[in-house]
Amino acid sequence: MAVFTPVTASDLGHWLTHYSLGDPIDFRGIASGIENSNFFLTTTQGEFVLTIFEKLQPQELPFYLDLMRHLAARGVPVPDPVPRDDGALHGLLHGKPAAIVTRLAGQAQLAPQPAHCAQVGAMLARAHLAGRDFGDTQPNLRSLDWWQTTAPALHPHLDTVQSDLLATELAHQTTFFASDDYRQLPGGPCHCDLFRDNVLFVAGDSGNAGNAGNAGADRLGGFFDFYFAGCDKWLFDLAVTVNDWCVDLDSGALDLPRAQALLRAYQAVRPLTDIEARHWQDMLRAGALRFWVSRLYDFYRPRSAELLQPHDPGRFERTLRARIDAPPPSVSALPL
Repeated sequence: MAVFTPVTASDLGHWLTHYSLGDPIDFRGIASGIENSNFFLTTTQGEFVLTIFEKLQPQELPFYLDLMRHLAARGVPVPDPVPRDDGALHGLLHGKPAAIVTRLAGQAQLAPQPAHCAQVGAMLARAHLAGRDFGDTQPNLRSLDWWQTTAPALHPHLDTVQSDLLATELAHQTTFFASDDYRQLPGGPCHCDLFRDNVLFVAGDSGNAGNAGNAGADRLGGFFDFYFAGCDKWLFDLAVTVNDWCVDLDSGALDLPRAQALLRAYQAVRPLTDIEARHWQDMLRAGALRFWVSRLYDFYRPRSAELLQPHDPGRFERTLRARIDAPPPSVSALPL
């Protein structure tokens, strides 16, 4: 668990005076995350999540919180920010911006089957389409510019083979991002971090187990942790998702039944364009590079926390190599 800013009972009591959420019943840190301090909060009015933002500044929060409100209002199951009594969606706690959002039901599915992946693919496509009329814009702050700025600090920690891989792939993506095809890729607000631990599934009626999109009694409960969201190419968001949900974690190789299930379900809601299909491998590589760079950065330049568990950067090095060495099947050839 990463809790960078501890919160006492007194802190919580003062904070809740700004909300109409009743009295606190339970409050505890969440055992995940390396960017923010997160806490489960139960009050007499329901269940919520309190987040203290360790890096984001107050002026940066409206994009993320307003996007969640926008998607929730359009039926996409995401946490809905709770307004304070003065109407604001965030305030300051220990001098840092903080917000309360509704808590989604369910548990993360860390060993997904094709039916789980199908639900994720369909909901991701719904979220992309629902975000088309979102009025605010913000680039993905962990995209090419950040990779280029961060890479020089990483090279001293890498061996020659790793350093060459980082430089070569960064050059490849720089060329791809500058291409006419890249500029024509459709896009909009994206989650940009839709990993297995950012999606919840709940147990439903076991009698629905045979329905399309269900794995046994599991049904998708929602997406959360939008604090890496930004406006990007939808294909990038899809590639990031496939690189986590549809891979063998030890080798980085794609698991074809899961990948096909996710991609078919996504395309049943939003079919990919010809240009997107043509650059599927490029974007899978971009998604792998993004998380290799960020995990290297977190591993070699960590911050202090009560209980911090940095992610293994080797996982996305393996994923990147696998995407380079074994081009994926064409998404345009998948049956719908």
